[in-house]
Amino acid sequence: MTVRPPSSEGLSPQAWKTIGVVILAPFMTQMDSTIVNVSLSSIREDLHSTIASAQWIISGYLLALALMLPLNAWLVDRFGAKRLYLFCFSAFTLASGLCGAARTMPELVGARVIQGVAGGLLSPLTQLMMARVAGQQMARVLGYASAPVLLAPLLGPPLAGAILKFASWPWLFYVNLPVGMLAVVLAAVILPHDEASIRKRPFDLAGFLLLSPGLCCFLYGFEQLSHRKLSWLTALGLLLMGAFVWLARRRKEQALVEIGLFRIRTFAAAAITQFLSNGILYGGQLLIPLYLISGAGLSPARAGWILASMGIGMLCTYPTMGKVTDRFGCRAVASGGVLLNLVGTLAFLWSCLHAFSLPLVLAGLVIRGVGQGMTGIPSLAAAYAAVPKPKLNVAATAINLVQRIGGPLMTTAVAIVISLAWSDRSAPAAQAFFFPFLAFLGLQALAFLSAIRLPKRIQP
Repeated sequence: MTVRPPSSEGLSPQAWKTIGVVILAPFMTQMDSTIVNVSLSSIREDLHSTIASAQWIISGYLLALALMLPLNAWLVDRFGAKRLYLFCFSAFTLASGLCGAARTMPELVGARVIQGVAGGLLSPLTQLMMARVAGQQMARVLGYASAPVLLAPLLGPPLAGAILKFASWPWLFYVNLPVGMLAVVLAAVILPHDEASIRKRPFDLAGFLLLSPGLCCFLYGFEQLSHRKLSWLTALGLLLMGAFVWLARRRKEQALVEIGLFRIRTFAAAAITQFLSNGILYGGQLLIPLYLISGAGLSPARAGWILASMGIGMLCTYPTMGKVTDRFGCRAVASGGVLLNLVGTLAFLWSCLHAFSLPLVLAGLVIRGVGQGMTGIPSLAAAYAAVPKPKLNVAATAINLVQRIGGPLMTTAVAIVISLAWSDRSAPAAQAFFFPFLAFLGLQALAFLSAIRLPKRIQP
């Protein structure tokens, strides 16, 4: 592979305007998800629903999102990125109003499914439009763009608390309306037209009927394993996705998701790194709070403030990632980030065997936040730089599918290890988390082996 020096050319004002508009989508969807997650119990009580029914407010959204994600590349080819972005953002905003107007749990779940259908396309669309204008500067753009999006999970809980204190739960969704309408207007005015890139390729109906239901069955069925429930949906999902891979290899560029992209060494290495990095992020969001509350005996409120330190580490890292990646190279930054994540996890491994140390845990979380930011951005930028510009929409779909699978898959795997560790009631509560954290270190070691396969530098 030929190594080329990074370009020193800056981005045009129009490019920065485009980036500023498209990051409103992930910010709004992240904020919405955070608000809903922390307010689930209040919504359930007000609608007089069971916990199992209320859980579909989240599960219905995630499954609808997974169902639509494989369609992204074909829809972009058929209608153009700008038109699709405007439609999806409008649909997401309208669905927010429907959520607020719901008066029964089935109505609310139905509106959340509509949100998931729109939200499933917004994430790859955002990455696609940034990749189109950023070029070789993708790491720099991702660094700046990720910082405000990361604020959403930090702002969501206090905003939800304030809304529920002074108003009823429908306003948790109505707050999206003015933001959504403003974003749609800005997108209509600022985003560049891309009608020239529209091409009417045939729709892979067989591929859609295999991949989308297969993805939903697998994610839902695998999630049931964390509750020690064997589900035939897991096997069905694997069967359907395996059949899709076989079909896609035959159809090549006409497939719903072009499997041939994974034959590109850099793209494959970046995709695996993204898969593992996402798994580490979401797996840690399950494991570390459980340890702090059940293992260290902290209150949920205190644990929440401690966990915010990881977000601080990520916020401090993201804006510098472009310059750091340009100077040291993609491979060094991403693999160094995984090692930092691993070092931060060692603090918890030590605390499981010894006394809980607040300074040590805080330092470990900040280090993990820095490492997470260093891993995700360079590997994602490398994935987009590895494919020709006409295939960016296909790459966006493929990389988002990998990311979408990595999070719940690794979270469930961590939950299974925790469940097995807790079966030994003779061990103290803190020590019961030793083997889950040890398994977590093994996952980070795999991520390191993947990250060192990235190219030294991102190529144009």
